[in-house]
Amino acid sequence: MTEKETNIKEQDNEQEQENEELKVVMPEAEWTTMPEEEFAEQPDYLRVFTDFYIAKFNQRDLEIMNTYDVDSNMVDINHYVMDNIKFSRNELVKHALQYHANNFQNIIDEIVKQDSIKPEEMTSYSDWDNWYEDCRNNISTSLS
Repeated sequence: MTEKETNIKEQDNEQEQENEELKVVMPEAEWTTMPEEEFAEQPDYLRVFTDFYIAKFNQRDLEIMNTYDVDSNMVDINHYVMDNIKFSRNELVKHALQYHANNFQNIIDEIVKQDSIKPEEMTSYSDWDNWYEDCRNNISTSLS
């Protein structure tokens, strides 16, 4: 091997060493998935009421419901619904109940106190809707 070839080989080795020193090594990605959220089992009447409430929220028709909110439960519920409005309604019902079941139950308890209904018998959306319309029809009006 000639001196020129030896010099070239040494330069190549030095370049490889420099490249090794500057080489960026990317670590392998570690994928982690979040566990599925477990939803607490809720009574049927509470799920139906929550669905009804969210429908009225979407219709901007909660004025009558406001008369049954003595502890500002609606503020918490409405804030949560507004923040999560992109969920489908079924998903929103599940998630709203997960975090605000006690708020919905407090409203139902007040409805029971004031109107003497049996929430366990209110098993469909139309049951709650009929109740709401009856409340609306019983509001006294004045022509002043």
